[in-house]
Amino acid sequence: MKRPIALIPVALIAVLLGACTQSSGGLGPVGSAAPSAEPSVGRGSPDVPPGSSSPSATPSSQDSPPPASTPPVGSTIVRAYFHLGGDVQAEGLVAVLRVVPQTQAVARAAMLELLAGPKGQELFDGAGISTAIPQGTELLGISIEGGIATVDLSDEFESGGGSASTMMRLAQVTYTLTQFPTVDRVSFKINGRAVTVFGSEGIVLDGPVGRDDYLDLISSIWVDRPAWGAALNNPGRVSGLANVFEAQFHIAVLDNDGRAIFDQPVMATCGTGCWGTFDITIAYDVSRAQWGALRAYNYSAADGSIETIREYPVWLTPAG
Repeated sequence: MKRPIALIPVALIAVLLGACTQSSGGLGPVGSAAPSAEPSVGRGSPDVPPGSSSPSATPSSQDSPPPASTPPVGSTIVRAYFHLGGDVQAEGLVAVLRVVPQTQAVARAAMLELLAGPKGQELFDGAGISTAIPQGTELLGISIEGGIATVDLSDEFESGGGSASTMMRLAQVTYTLTQFPTVDRVSFKINGRAVTVFGSEGIVLDGPVGRDDYLDLISSIWVDRPAWGAALNNPGRVSGLANVFEAQFHIAVLDNDGRAIFDQPVMATCGTGCWGTFDITIAYDVSRAQWGALRAYNYSAADGSIETIREYPVWLTPAG
């Protein structure tokens, strides 16, 4: 499959949602047709939005009420994957949450949220969230069979952009649909036509694609859970993929004042040229519910300086 050499860089995220001021801690300031065989969202989705109304709700102050422990009655949580800016090794795909009316057609719901693009606080200047999917792209159909989701999109999806943009939009759809346990790979159609060569860049799609086909488009330390702007339970799980020197890096949690309230080394299952998984449970100490930040970073093997900082806002709660 043809790949771009590098993505177009986007501004590094540096915002804390809802904070009135910023101050520094040990790690610096806080970055301020229905589908067939649909999977059930109830199977293994620990995502919790930061409020009962919307996962992208903007808190009015650092004392915003704590998030609901379950989604609102009659609703379903799905994920959409967008692009989070940063430096070369820290930028890439990121999950955001969407609360939608309760439905069994969760793949369709997730795709519609993806095509709607970033919204709410995700559009805040400095948040770093963007999409490569062209405006006006419509979902024409989706079906799931034998672990393959076949998605049919309108002509707009194939229009415009260079190789970086084209690859990113394919990756966004692929990661959004493979969030579900019954979907391993994705096959694309444009206006009902099976796609074998995609876009003006001539990207070859010689079969269904999966997440592994787009590892170039995630950060070298890629936290998939919790999602951007989601609640981090206390204790809470942090999981994802990493490809770093000797498989070691750090996970930190910063409170509303930018103080590091958790900072520990983490080992992935593989490193130094290979992708490994990580899944840790962390506990932190806050006296009240508040916005903070989850930060993943590592130290340079050359000079020991902090590098590859991946950071975004999360909702913190006292231990329960």
